[in-house]
Amino acid sequence: MSRETQPPDPTPAAPLEIDVAEFADWREAGRPHAVLDVREPWEREICAFPDSLDIPMAEVPQRLAELRDGGPLVVVCHHGMRSRQVTQWLRAQGVARATNLSGGIDAWARIVDRSMSLY
Repeated sequence: MSRETQPPDPTPAAPLEIDVAEFADWREAGRPHAVLDVREPWEREICAFPDSLDIPMAEVPQRLAELRDGGPLVVVCHHGMRSRQVTQWLRAQGVARATNLSGGIDAWARIVDRSMSLY
C-alpha cells in the first residue's frame, strides 16, 4: 500500500504576533494583508487604520466566513489583549494566517504614526 504525500504548503506560517515596526515595514513594502479591527465603534471613531475590516470582538464568531480568505490577517485592538484572544480563537478555527498586532493601535500611534489620536 502506498501513501500519497501532499506537497509542502508554499505559504509561510504567520507568526502569532507582529510588532508595530515590522507591520509598518509590511505596509510600506505593500505586502498583501488584511487588518481586522476588533474594537468597539466608539474606539474606532478616535483612531483607526483606514483600510481595516471592523468587526467588534463579540461579533467575530458570527462573521467568521468573512475572515477565511487565506491571506495574512493582522488583528488589532487598543493594546493587543483582545486581539490576541481573537487571533488565538481564529487560529483554532483554521484561520492559520491570523496574527496579533503586539501593543495594538496604541503602540502604532505612539511609535509609527504619531499623528494618530491616543485614548
